[in-house]
Amino acid sequence: MWRKKSYFVISLSLLIACLVWSQMGAFLAHIFFGVNIKANFFKFCFSLFKEGSVYYFVVITLLNIVIAYSILSTLFKIAEQYLLSRRFKQKLFIYKNVEKTRSINETFKRVNKDILVVNADQPLAFTLGFRRPFIVISTGLIRLLDFDELEAVVEHEAFHQKKYDPLVIFILQLISHALWFIPLTKWCYKNYKIISELLADEYAINKMGTELGISAALLKLIKHCCSDKSSPVLVHFSNESVNYRLQQLVDPHKTIPLRADITTIFVSIYVLIILLGMTIVIV
Repeated sequence: MWRKKSYFVISLSLLIACLVWSQMGAFLAHIFFGVNIKANFFKFCFSLFKEGSVYYFVVITLLNIVIAYSILSTLFKIAEQYLLSRRFKQKLFIYKNVEKTRSINETFKRVNKDILVVNADQPLAFTLGFRRPFIVISTGLIRLLDFDELEAVVEHEAFHQKKYDPLVIFILQLISHALWFIPLTKWCYKNYKIISELLADEYAINKMGTELGISAALLKLIKHCCSDKSSPVLVHFSNESVNYRLQQLVDPHKTIPLRADITTIFVSIYVLIILLGMTIVIV
């Protein structure tokens, strides 16, 4: 059930992004290269007003601001993420515990040696990296959890690693930030983070054969949870979706409603209908 929902959320966000960005790209091609476009959402907005009027000037200014903001914010977020990830990885490897890293990879039979143990009193567990994601756990976490709980956390993070969740979440975050005027993109971003955590818990439970390890680890980590908004995109074991995860662990058969509110759906569909209508006209 959650797997299908995750595919739906990703597909919806990518579809919206492709639709809007293709419209923006076509409009920019028209502005800078004089490409003749039969129909375009932004050209359509301009055509509603008499050229040279105050309203025409206001609309063209606002739309240009929206396009410029979308492009610049996307580029800024990519550059910011690159720099933060690079600094964060350098910092992590400074605190690398060589002996613990070796023993943990051997204990959990990690063929690619993709678990990094860092010296830190805080109990940390997360997945980091886009091309080759790896798991990071702290010595504080190892001291806090017993073996079964630690194995459950590793399996949980292994799922995020296998599904490239840091990259997926970053792309959804990028789309929601750049296309802020379509609320469904933000809904997709927030809900994928929750769904990915529920799927990772489910994966860990199936691997362990019981929910006891993941439940006990989650409860212990909630007491020590910390957040740092200056960190790059990473998938943390005890993030903001803990309420949903606890509810799912207590009653796996209970449905968790992840529905968008009426305003979000109405505004998003209204914008999309206009864009789809213009695309159909082009075809």
